[in-house]
Amino acid sequence: MYEPLVVEVWGKPAGVVLKEGNTFRFHAFVRPFTELDGTEFNTLGHARLAAAKLQPAPACRPQA
Repeated sequence: MYEPLVVEVWGKPAGVVLKEGNTFRFHAFVRPFTELDGTEFNTLGHARLAAAKLQPAPACRPQA
């Protein structure tokens, strides 16, 4: 049995990925990642990339 793997985007949890046979199924925690809920990916990296595409990078603040 495989352990669930937490997927983070910009340091915040997006969901977990469970290995099912030869695929990885994404289970979302919060929006906007619910769009991927139940989606199967060939690799864990593909799941992470898909989640990252749904959440833009946080804006950088200039230091004072």
